[in-house]
Amino acid sequence: MAAPAKKKVEVVPEKLHVWPYLVRLEFLCAIIVMVLLTVWSITIDAPLEEAANPSKTPNPSKAPWYFLGLQDILVYFDPWFAGVIAPVLIIVGLMLIPYLDVNPKGNGYYTYTERKAAIWIYSFGFLVLWISLIIMGVFLRGPGWNLFMPWEYWDPHKVVALTNVDLPYAFGFRDYVWSSIFGGAVIIGYFAIGTAAYFVLERKAIKNVGFMRMFLKINLFLIMVGIVIKIVLRLGFNIKYVWVTPWFNI
Repeated sequence: MAAPAKKKVEVVPEKLHVWPYLVRLEFLCAIIVMVLLTVWSITIDAPLEEAANPSKTPNPSKAPWYFLGLQDILVYFDPWFAGVIAPVLIIVGLMLIPYLDVNPKGNGYYTYTERKAAIWIYSFGFLVLWISLIIMGVFLRGPGWNLFMPWEYWDPHKVVALTNVDLPYAFGFRDYVWSSIFGGAVIIGYFAIGTAAYFVLERKAIKNVGFMRMFLKINLFLIMVGIVIKIVLRLGFNIKYVWVTPWFNI
Protein backbone atom coordinates (compact mmCIF):
# COMPACT_ATOMS: atom_id res chain seq x y z
CA MET A 1 0.00 0.00 0.00
CA ALA A 2 1.46 3.36 -1.05
CA ALA A 3 1.96 6.04 1.54
CA PRO A 4 -0.35 9.04 1.19
CA ALA A 5 1.23 11.98 -0.58
CA LYS A 6 2.16 14.86 1.65
CA LYS A 7 0.16 18.01 1.11
CA LYS A 8 2.32 20.79 -0.18
CA VAL A 9 2.10 23.89 1.97
CA GLU A 10 2.74 27.15 0.16
CA VAL A 11 4.80 29.50 2.24
CA VAL A 12 3.80 33.12 1.78
CA PRO A 13 6.85 35.37 1.89
CA GLU A 14 6.95 38.09 4.47
CA LYS A 15 7.62 40.76 1.83
CA LEU A 16 6.47 40.98 -1.79
CA HIS A 17 7.87 43.01 -4.66
CA VAL A 18 5.89 46.00 -5.85
CA TRP A 19 6.18 44.66 -9.41
CA PRO A 20 4.27 42.68 -10.44
CA TYR A 21 2.11 41.99 -7.38
CA LEU A 22 1.00 45.55 -6.45
CA VAL A 23 1.31 47.37 -9.77
CA ARG A 24 -0.62 44.65 -11.60
CA LEU A 25 -3.62 45.00 -9.25
CA GLU A 26 -3.51 48.79 -9.38
CA PHE A 27 -3.41 48.69 -13.20
CA LEU A 28 -6.42 46.36 -13.36
CA CYS A 29 -8.37 48.52 -10.90
CA ALA A 30 -7.55 51.64 -12.92
CA ILE A 31 -8.82 50.00 -16.13
CA ILE A 32 -12.07 48.89 -14.46
CA VAL A 33 -12.70 52.36 -13.01
CA MET A 34 -11.99 54.04 -16.36
CA VAL A 35 -14.40 51.70 -18.15
CA LEU A 36 -17.14 52.37 -15.57
CA LEU A 37 -16.64 56.14 -15.74
CA THR A 38 -16.65 56.07 -19.54
CA VAL A 39 -19.91 54.08 -19.71
CA TRP A 40 -21.44 56.29 -17.04
CA SER A 41 -20.49 59.50 -18.86
CA ILE A 42 -21.88 58.19 -22.17
CA THR A 43 -25.21 56.94 -20.82
CA ILE A 44 -26.02 59.76 -18.34
CA ASP A 45 -26.02 63.43 -19.33
CA ALA A 46 -24.32 65.95 -17.09
CA PRO A 47 -26.85 67.95 -15.01
CA LEU A 48 -26.12 71.27 -16.72
CA GLU A 49 -28.50 74.17 -16.32
CA GLU A 50 -29.33 77.01 -18.67
CA ALA A 51 -26.84 79.77 -19.44
CA ALA A 52 -26.10 82.13 -16.59
CA ASN A 53 -28.43 85.13 -16.34
CA PRO A 54 -27.13 87.97 -14.11
CA SER A 55 -30.66 89.31 -13.67
CA LYS A 56 -31.96 85.98 -12.35
CA THR A 57 -29.73 84.26 -9.84
CA PRO A 58 -30.60 80.81 -8.51
CA ASN A 59 -31.78 80.31 -4.96
CA PRO A 60 -29.56 79.17 -3.38
CA SER A 61 -26.39 80.02 -5.26
CA LYS A 62 -24.19 76.99 -4.75
CA ALA A 63 -20.52 76.55 -5.43
CA PRO A 64 -19.25 73.49 -7.36
CA TRP A 65 -19.77 70.31 -5.38
CA TYR A 66 -16.11 70.06 -4.36
CA PHE A 67 -16.35 73.50 -2.67
CA LEU A 68 -19.72 72.95 -1.02
CA GLY A 69 -18.06 71.65 2.15
CA LEU A 70 -16.29 74.98 2.64
CA GLN A 71 -19.44 76.88 1.69
CA ASP A 72 -21.42 74.99 4.30
CA ILE A 73 -18.80 75.78 6.96
CA LEU A 74 -19.70 79.47 6.46
CA VAL A 75 -22.97 78.73 8.28
CA TYR A 76 -21.12 77.79 11.45
CA PHE A 77 -18.07 80.07 11.39
CA ASP A 78 -17.07 83.58 10.41
CA PRO A 79 -15.75 84.09 6.85
CA TRP A 80 -12.20 84.68 8.10
CA PHE A 81 -12.14 81.18 9.58
CA ALA A 82 -14.25 79.27 7.05
CA GLY A 83 -12.67 80.94 4.02
CA VAL A 84 -9.06 81.43 5.16
CA ILE A 85 -8.05 79.56 8.31
CA ALA A 86 -9.86 76.26 7.59
CA PRO A 87 -8.47 75.83 4.02
CA VAL A 88 -4.97 76.75 5.21
CA LEU A 89 -5.18 74.20 8.05
CA ILE A 90 -6.35 71.53 5.59
CA ILE A 91 -3.50 72.20 3.16
CA VAL A 92 -0.81 72.58 5.81
CA GLY A 93 -2.06 69.54 7.72
CA LEU A 94 -1.91 67.35 4.61
CA MET A 95 1.57 68.66 3.81
CA LEU A 96 2.80 67.87 7.32
CA ILE A 97 1.54 64.25 7.34
CA PRO A 98 4.81 62.72 6.01
CA TYR A 99 6.82 64.62 8.64
CA LEU A 100 4.52 64.18 11.63
CA ASP A 101 3.14 60.68 11.08
CA VAL A 102 6.38 58.71 11.02
CA ASN A 103 6.56 54.98 11.71
CA PRO A 104 9.61 53.80 13.70
CA LYS A 105 9.45 50.47 11.85
CA GLY A 106 10.03 52.19 8.53
CA ASN A 107 8.02 52.55 5.34
CA GLY A 108 5.60 49.98 3.99
CA TYR A 109 3.43 49.34 7.06
CA TYR A 110 -0.08 50.37 6.02
CA THR A 111 -2.33 47.64 7.42
CA TYR A 112 -5.10 48.40 9.88
CA THR A 113 -3.28 46.52 12.65
CA GLU A 114 -0.20 48.68 12.22
CA ARG A 115 -1.93 52.02 11.55
CA LYS A 116 -5.18 52.07 13.53
CA ALA A 117 -4.90 55.65 14.77
CA ALA A 118 -3.80 57.04 11.39
CA ILE A 119 -6.59 55.29 9.51
CA TRP A 120 -9.29 56.38 11.97
CA ILE A 121 -8.12 60.01 12.08
CA TYR A 122 -7.87 60.27 8.30
CA SER A 123 -11.27 58.60 7.84
CA PHE A 124 -12.80 61.00 10.35
CA GLY A 125 -11.43 64.05 8.56
CA PHE A 126 -12.29 62.80 5.07
CA LEU A 127 -15.74 61.34 5.72
CA VAL A 128 -17.07 63.68 8.43
CA LEU A 129 -15.41 67.00 7.64
CA TRP A 130 -15.44 66.72 3.86
CA ILE A 131 -17.82 64.15 2.37
CA SER A 132 -20.61 64.72 4.93
CA LEU A 133 -20.51 68.49 4.46
CA ILE A 134 -20.57 68.07 0.66
CA ILE A 135 -23.59 65.76 0.92
CA MET A 136 -25.30 68.24 3.23
CA GLY A 137 -24.63 71.11 0.84
CA VAL A 138 -25.81 69.20 -2.24
CA PHE A 139 -28.90 67.43 -0.95
CA LEU A 140 -29.99 69.22 2.25
CA ARG A 141 -29.35 72.92 1.57
CA GLY A 142 -32.32 74.46 -0.21
CA PRO A 143 -33.65 77.98 -0.90
CA GLY A 144 -32.26 80.59 1.46
CA TRP A 145 -29.56 78.06 2.36
CA ASN A 146 -32.04 76.59 4.81
CA LEU A 147 -31.63 73.03 5.99
CA PHE A 148 -34.24 70.67 4.54
CA MET A 149 -34.64 67.01 5.37
CA PRO A 150 -34.84 64.59 2.40
CA TRP A 151 -38.60 64.19 2.81
CA GLU A 152 -39.33 67.95 3.00
CA TYR A 153 -40.41 70.17 0.13
CA TRP A 154 -37.96 72.92 -0.80
CA ASP A 155 -40.20 75.87 -0.09
CA PRO A 156 -38.58 79.07 -1.50
CA HIS A 157 -40.68 81.16 0.91
CA LYS A 158 -39.56 79.34 4.04
CA VAL A 159 -38.40 81.68 6.77
CA VAL A 160 -36.58 80.31 9.80
CA ALA A 161 -36.35 82.63 12.80
CA LEU A 162 -33.11 81.86 14.60
CA THR A 163 -32.14 83.33 17.94
CA ASN A 164 -28.38 82.97 17.97
CA VAL A 165 -26.70 83.29 21.35
CA ASP A 166 -23.10 83.17 22.46
CA LEU A 167 -21.94 80.36 24.72
CA PRO A 168 -21.10 82.63 27.71
CA TYR A 169 -24.55 84.25 27.39
CA ALA A 170 -26.20 80.83 27.45
CA PHE A 171 -24.43 80.16 30.76
CA GLY A 172 -25.55 83.44 32.29
CA PHE A 173 -22.54 85.70 31.65
CA ARG A 174 -23.64 89.13 30.42
CA ASP A 175 -20.62 91.49 30.64
CA TYR A 176 -17.54 91.33 28.41
CA VAL A 177 -15.09 90.66 31.25
CA TRP A 178 -16.66 87.46 32.52
CA SER A 179 -17.68 86.41 28.99
CA SER A 180 -14.04 86.74 27.91
CA ILE A 181 -12.81 84.77 30.92
CA PHE A 182 -15.39 82.02 30.48
CA GLY A 183 -14.91 81.69 26.72
CA GLY A 184 -11.12 81.70 27.03
CA ALA A 185 -11.30 79.05 29.76
CA VAL A 186 -13.47 76.85 27.53
CA ILE A 187 -11.14 77.13 24.51
CA ILE A 188 -7.88 76.79 26.45
CA GLY A 189 -9.29 74.04 28.66
CA TYR A 190 -10.45 72.06 25.61
CA PHE A 191 -6.99 72.01 24.06
CA ALA A 192 -5.18 71.57 27.37
CA ILE A 193 -7.32 68.65 28.57
CA GLY A 194 -7.35 67.00 25.14
CA THR A 195 -3.57 67.26 24.79
CA ALA A 196 -2.92 66.00 28.32
CA ALA A 197 -5.30 63.07 27.91
CA TYR A 198 -3.67 62.00 24.65
CA PHE A 199 -0.20 62.25 26.18
CA VAL A 200 -1.30 60.03 29.05
CA LEU A 201 -2.93 57.44 26.77
CA GLU A 202 -0.18 57.36 24.14
CA ARG A 203 3.06 57.46 26.12
CA LYS A 204 4.64 54.86 23.87
CA ALA A 205 3.85 56.89 20.76
CA ILE A 206 5.55 59.95 22.26
CA LYS A 207 8.76 57.98 22.70
CA ASN A 208 8.60 56.81 19.09
CA VAL A 209 7.85 60.07 17.27
CA GLY A 210 8.95 62.73 19.77
CA PHE A 211 7.17 65.39 21.81
CA MET A 212 6.86 68.12 19.17
CA ARG A 213 5.50 65.82 16.45
CA MET A 214 2.96 64.37 18.84
CA PHE A 215 1.98 67.82 20.12
CA LEU A 216 1.27 69.11 16.60
CA LYS A 217 -0.63 65.94 15.65
CA ILE A 218 -2.83 66.15 18.73
CA ASN A 219 -3.69 69.82 18.24
CA LEU A 220 -4.51 69.34 14.55
CA PHE A 221 -6.81 66.49 15.54
CA LEU A 222 -8.42 68.59 18.29
CA ILE A 223 -9.11 71.34 15.75
CA MET A 224 -10.85 68.77 13.53
CA VAL A 225 -12.98 67.55 16.42
CA GLY A 226 -13.62 71.15 17.53
CA ILE A 227 -15.12 71.98 14.13
CA VAL A 228 -17.59 69.11 14.53
CA ILE A 229 -18.43 70.23 18.08
CA LYS A 230 -19.10 73.77 16.85
CA ILE A 231 -21.36 72.45 14.06
CA VAL A 232 -23.36 70.47 16.62
CA LEU A 233 -23.62 73.52 18.91
CA ARG A 234 -24.81 75.66 16.02
CA LEU A 235 -27.39 73.20 14.70
CA GLY A 236 -28.64 71.99 18.06
CA PHE A 237 -28.41 75.07 20.29
CA ASN A 238 -27.89 78.07 17.94
CA ILE A 239 -24.56 78.88 19.57
CA LYS A 240 -22.78 81.54 17.52
CA TYR A 241 -19.55 82.37 19.37
CA VAL A 242 -17.71 80.42 22.05
CA TRP A 243 -15.20 83.09 23.05
CA VAL A 244 -16.49 86.68 23.08
CA THR A 245 -14.20 89.65 23.77
CA PRO A 246 -14.31 93.41 22.97
CA TRP A 247 -11.57 92.85 20.33
CA PHE A 248 -12.29 89.52 18.68
CA ASN A 249 -14.82 86.70 18.69
CA ILE A 250 -14.16 82.99 18.14
